[in-house]
This record gives sequence, C-alpha cells and structure tokens, in this order.
Amino acid sequence: MTHKPLRLHLDSDALVANWRWLQERGGAPAGAAIKADGYGVGARAVLDKLAEAGARDFFVSTWDEAEALGDLPEGVRLAVLHGVGPDDGEAAANSAARPILNSMAQVSRWRAMAPERPCDLMVDTGMNRLGLSLEDLGTVEGLTVDTLHSHLACADEDHSMNTRQLERFRDAKARFDAARYSLANSAGTCIGPDYGFDLTRPGLALYGGIPRTEARGHIRPVVTPEAQILQLRTLKAGESIGYGATFVADRDTPVAILNIGYADGYPRNLSGHGHVRLANTNLPLIGRVSMDLVAVDITRSPDWREGDWLPLDFDLEQVAEQAGLSQYEVLTGLGTRYGRRWS
Repeated sequence: MTHKPLRLHLDSDALVANWRWLQERGGAPAGAAIKADGYGVGARAVLDKLAEAGARDFFVSTWDEAEALGDLPEGVRLAVLHGVGPDDGEAAANSAARPILNSMAQVSRWRAMAPERPCDLMVDTGMNRLGLSLEDLGTVEGLTVDTLHSHLACADEDHSMNTRQLERFRDAKARFDAARYSLANSAGTCIGPDYGFDLTRPGLALYGGIPRTEARGHIRPVVTPEAQILQLRTLKAGESIGYGATFVADRDTPVAILNIGYADGYPRNLSGHGHVRLANTNLPLIGRVSMDLVAVDITRSPDWREGDWLPLDFDLEQVAEQAGLSQYEVLTGLGTRYGRRWS
C-alpha cells in the first residue's frame, strides 16, 4: 500500500456526539449529509459510524456518490439531492437510493421511469435554487413520496427569511401529503425544534463546524490534519524563511519543515496565523504557507526528529475566519494526499 504523506486524525466519538446533540437540538430524528465524500472526511466511514449510532437517513448529491457507497446497512435510507436528470436514468434505475425531485421535468421523468418506487420532493420556499414552486407542488400526483424537503437560505444568521421560509414550508405541508417533512440543515437545526419537523439534514456541524452561536460548546472538533517533519534546521538571526521573505528571525530559531500546504487544503491565508497544537502548547507557523510546505517555530518544543508527525490546529470556525473562507470551503477543500485514521 502506498504511504500517504499526510493523514487526517478523525474522532469517531466526536462525530457521534455531534450527531446526537443535533438530534436533541432539532427535536427530530437527524439524518446526515455525506455529499462531497462526507465533506472530505470519508462518506462510507461516516455512514457506518452514524448508522451504528442510530442514524437512518443519509444524503448525497449525485448518483455516482450513491454508487460509491456500495451496499448499505440494513435499515439505512439514502437520498440523492440533485434528483434525476436527463442522463441519470440507468444509474437511478440500478440504485436503491431515492431521488429528491426538484422540478416538474424531474417529476415527469421519474413518473415515466419508476412511479411505484418511493421518491422525495424538494419545494422551493425562498432559496430560489432547486425545488418545485408551491403552485407546481399542488399538481404533483401519481408518485409515492417519502419526504417533502425544503432548504433554508439564511439559517446561519438571525434573518427574516428564516421565519418566512418556515411559514411557507408549513403551507407546503398543509397542501401536500407526504410521509415525512424536512426543512433544517445544520444551522436550521441549531435554531431549534420549530424547524425540525420529522427529519433534519445536518452536514457541517457533524464534522465540527459551528453554523450558529448556539452550537459553540456543544459541537466537538472531528478533523485534525497531521503532517510529517521533512527537515529540521536552525534559522539564524537576521535570516528569512519562505517565499517573499515575509518572516525574519530576531534570534536563532529552531524550525521544522512540514509536508503540507495549500495544495492539501491548508489555506495560504493562514500564513502568520496557523500553528501546530500540542496539548496546551501552540507552535506558530512562520513565513508563507506554500503549495506543499510550511515552516514551524519549534522553540517551545524542540525535541523532534525527521519523520515525526505534528498535528495542525484545525478549529474550523477559527481557521475559516483567519483564512477568509467559509467553514464549508475549509473542510471540503482537504486534498487527496491524506490517509484517514479514525479513533
């Protein structure tokens, strides 16, 4: 097996604890969005761990993501968020997953393909992205609908759109008879049980993201990137390190060069902000984050050897703020060089 030059340490207990808190907070069974390979941490592993904890509903974006999961554990349900497009017929026909139909064209397509198979519907309540209109919803017939969904546009902030969409979804629920109803993503779940209905669809918060302030102190970090030391060196006083010579040492400084960079999803904007975290000791990154390398000042913890692994701080909320990115971008931007190790 090829040695992976980087690894992600992934905390199973934190993942399950986050799911349980979201389920309690939302006042409804919590599913799990595992699209984009489980937001970068590994979709199949997330599915297995959460299914063992009691989760039954999982969501991917596309049929190839559904296929990549393989056979599902007994009792697990999978839905495809992008529905069934003009080229999806064969994949959808051969999959146990349900499409979430987003347009009248998709409704017609599924009705012609497999009207006896359960499907889901997405109704647009204000996102104006995917989904049937409320008017179109009233014309849908001849389908076996498991879950009627909608999606919140502004749930990560206190915005009037939240109550507006909640009211519209209640209206849709009154108009259309489905087995279940689902509105809330991670942020919507954090708002509270009014948004829970029969099923929530958390994603970001499962993996350690903080979608709203209510989650702070409850959602635990899941992901820690770890990189190996490629070289140890002493940066002499007055010398610079890295591109642009942005850092100049004011003293002789022991430095570890790690094999991680922005090609691995470690943001370049963490230059001057990022650090290695060892228990209660932070070792600062110095100089610029480059494509494959970062430099770390190891003055406060100098006893390392080449080949040792160091954990980089990956508090998603903090890293995203420092990097000028969303937490979603930080998490899903993790590259393919990592081995993934669950504890």
